[in-house]
Amino acid sequence: MFNRSRKKIIVSIMGSLILLFTVTLSVIMLASYREIRTQNSEMLKHYAENYAFGQQGRENRPAPEQGGQLQPDQRPDQGRNPVSERPGYQLSTFYSVALSEDGTLLHVDNGGKAVYEESTLEELAKKILSGSRTSGRTGDLSYIVSEREGYTLVAFMDNTVSEGGLKTLLHNVLIIGGIAIVLLFFISLWLSGRIIRPLEENDRKQKQFISDASHELKTPVAVIGTNAEMLMRDLGENEWLSNIQYENERMGDLVKQLLDLSRAENTETVMEQTDLSRIVTGEVLAFESLAFDQGKTILSDIEDGIRVVGNQAQLAQLTSILIDNALRHSTGSGIELTLKHQGHTAVLSTVNDGDEIAPEKLEHLFDRFYRADEARSSEGHHYGLGLSIAKAVAEKHGGSITAACRDGRVRFTVSIPARS
Repeated sequence: MFNRSRKKIIVSIMGSLILLFTVTLSVIMLASYREIRTQNSEMLKHYAENYAFGQQGRENRPAPEQGGQLQPDQRPDQGRNPVSERPGYQLSTFYSVALSEDGTLLHVDNGGKAVYEESTLEELAKKILSGSRTSGRTGDLSYIVSEREGYTLVAFMDNTVSEGGLKTLLHNVLIIGGIAIVLLFFISLWLSGRIIRPLEENDRKQKQFISDASHELKTPVAVIGTNAEMLMRDLGENEWLSNIQYENERMGDLVKQLLDLSRAENTETVMEQTDLSRIVTGEVLAFESLAFDQGKTILSDIEDGIRVVGNQAQLAQLTSILIDNALRHSTGSGIELTLKHQGHTAVLSTVNDGDEIAPEKLEHLFDRFYRADEARSSEGHHYGLGLSIAKAVAEKHGGSITAACRDGRVRFTVSIPARS
């Protein structure tokens, strides 16, 4: 049980860490990517606004050997516009294509670099103009279309450098983060083993003690019961002997339940193909007379032919615990019991009217010796072990048991893998 719980805890923690890492990285990268694109868009817009193409050819345009960028003295608004003062603007590469209204090429500026041929830029510009968009991206280039007096300008900005660092960062973070997550997983596995090992040993010893003590108590309980009965025959009715017999019966019931719990949790039982529908039907019939005596009825809806791989005696015990629990705690006259085939799972459930159970108490119902109503201490020879036994049986059969309470209706549901 501890090994299974440890794995669930580790998987849950690591899943949360991976999800947190992924979400955090995604938010950071998206925010950074958006910020870079916004800055690039502003710089490209500023570049296009300061571009001038007049009768003299290139007015306010840099020479090719100056990297295709406007020089400070060619930007009259530079002192007033912080965009042009950014180092990123000074280091960025811009391209431009000027086309007349009839599509004739007037000028191409490739930034004085051979990264993009003039013919390539011209082709890209004409392709962009054939569409309806005035800004966007094509490959590693972002572009903006600006209508000028007598011509159309298509300005480009090369994003290779500005976004390349971000892509490199993402690549490195994914690799290093992935390695860190894997290392963290194995470190967590090792640490959890070190932490849980004493708890596992303590749990094992506790179960062993319960099993050994229960076996040892069987004999003295039986001897006390026999001697009390013999004395009763010799002395007749006696108040003190009656008390001894009553308390001895309680002790015998407790020992039996402890042994049942020990067998359900620790003993390897024979598993075979079993007709669960028949087992549940048999237990319902056995409890009908008891329900009738209490003025209650069991309303059963049992689907035929549901088979599971399990132990017949333990499955019968599981069913009887659920029915007995519903009868004892029901405040109404009807107990609903259903057994259905849902996918590859057999689902057995009991529903009864009952006192409202607080959510913080629901999760403890399957703890040993736990009773939601402390006023019913050991009432009817019940010691808070029944649901613990039911949980142990369900888990031994590869299933689970849950409890829910809503609007005064208490439901216990057992799910066990079914066989076709």
